[in-house]
Amino acid sequence: MKIIIIGAGQVGATLAENLVGEMNEITVIDSDNETLRHLQDRLDLRVVNGVGSHPDVLKKAGAEDADMLIAVTSSDESNMMACQVAYSLFKTPTKIARVRSEQYIIYQEQLFKHQDVPVDHLIAPEQLVTKAIKRLIDYPGALQVVEFADGKASLVAVKAYYGGLLVGHALSTLKQHMPNVETRVAAIYRRGRPIRPLGTTVIEADDEVFFIAATKHIRAVMSELQKLESSYKRIMIAGGGLIGAGLAKLLEHNHNVKLIEFSQERAKYLSAHLDKTIVFCGDASDHELLTEENVEQVDAFIAVTNDDEANIMSAMLAKRLGAQKAMVLIQRGAYVDLVQGGEIDIAFSPQQATISALLTHIRRGDIVNVYSLRRGAAEAIEAIAHGDQSTSKVVGREIRDIKLPPGTTIGAIVRADEVIIAHSDTKIEANDHVILFLVDKKFISHVEKLFQPSAFFFG
Repeated sequence: MKIIIIGAGQVGATLAENLVGEMNEITVIDSDNETLRHLQDRLDLRVVNGVGSHPDVLKKAGAEDADMLIAVTSSDESNMMACQVAYSLFKTPTKIARVRSEQYIIYQEQLFKHQDVPVDHLIAPEQLVTKAIKRLIDYPGALQVVEFADGKASLVAVKAYYGGLLVGHALSTLKQHMPNVETRVAAIYRRGRPIRPLGTTVIEADDEVFFIAATKHIRAVMSELQKLESSYKRIMIAGGGLIGAGLAKLLEHNHNVKLIEFSQERAKYLSAHLDKTIVFCGDASDHELLTEENVEQVDAFIAVTNDDEANIMSAMLAKRLGAQKAMVLIQRGAYVDLVQGGEIDIAFSPQQATISALLTHIRRGDIVNVYSLRRGAAEAIEAIAHGDQSTSKVVGREIRDIKLPPGTTIGAIVRADEVIIAHSDTKIEANDHVILFLVDKKFISHVEKLFQPSAFFFG
């Protein structure tokens, strides 16, 4: 594919890195020459210096025959304008824009249409992170929750604790413990490295275990690995930006929510616009304020300011003062795994969420979801099987007969409303949603090809 990326910041650069090794022709546009030079030194791609929404710059970047334009600058307006110019002048087939402002997102159904603002796919990082945090609040004790096939199947990461029913037992005994629940362990992260689970693998205390099951069975499987935590009731949020405010709005009717915001003006605004959330103006790393507000009774302390250091410090302080769980927002994606696992339980990266969402729209062969699992334990992919036995490499075949790339396993299949945990004799049918796990992300393009029906298929 010929892809133009506008914006060479963290998201643009990481995206280019992900795509460059997959036989794509990548051109990156940015107004900062120095940033472009560094990028070109590291990666095999073209760079163009200039404003990404200007027609002459887009033409120079090859917009006349580009397959896709991805605008991820820090300006919503620049991203939208670049998509408009690409559509009006160059008829670029697929246009993706990162849009962060709540005002645009609220009206996305009316705004982002071909005849109005021609953006084919809108990526809203704050919205993605807010939903991810909400899922973790819904499953107390989970370290990561990702959904497949419109929420019918879920993959959950939990820490196995001493005394857990499965600790000290091989994975092959899972069925004996839960005869009525179908589940599959997709990955295990142990003592600093991912291990590929086999039937003979024995679960150890402190393993991070990633399992997939029908969403309705998630709590039952979690209870096998750890003592189920009671529902989070008391939530304290540090930071009243888009994520903090969005999260408070989602949680305030079923939880007791307190929100700390440093800006007096913003705190006043939030106080007027949130229904049940108690808003405080102050510094979330102020020992006195946290103590006064009974942080030791808080089930989850969630730091989501735009300052990484402030988030880390306030969350560590809250945890030391007695908060049950500490979650933080980290802008630098590379720091996420360094931070989480000690006093900080979970770290989120808007950049990582954005990259996952972007890759979902870029993949071929009807790849509908791509997730990086916590700590790089594996990549999770949801692909739809199209065609029939003569036009597809997977349809009508048992899993044991499918030539999967090295280190790749099929974990589950969602067929209509049924979630089927995959076994070697499971046969894939047309329109199945197939959930795969890869130890090495370099094989994602192999999975794409596997799920691309031949040219004789007309869907």
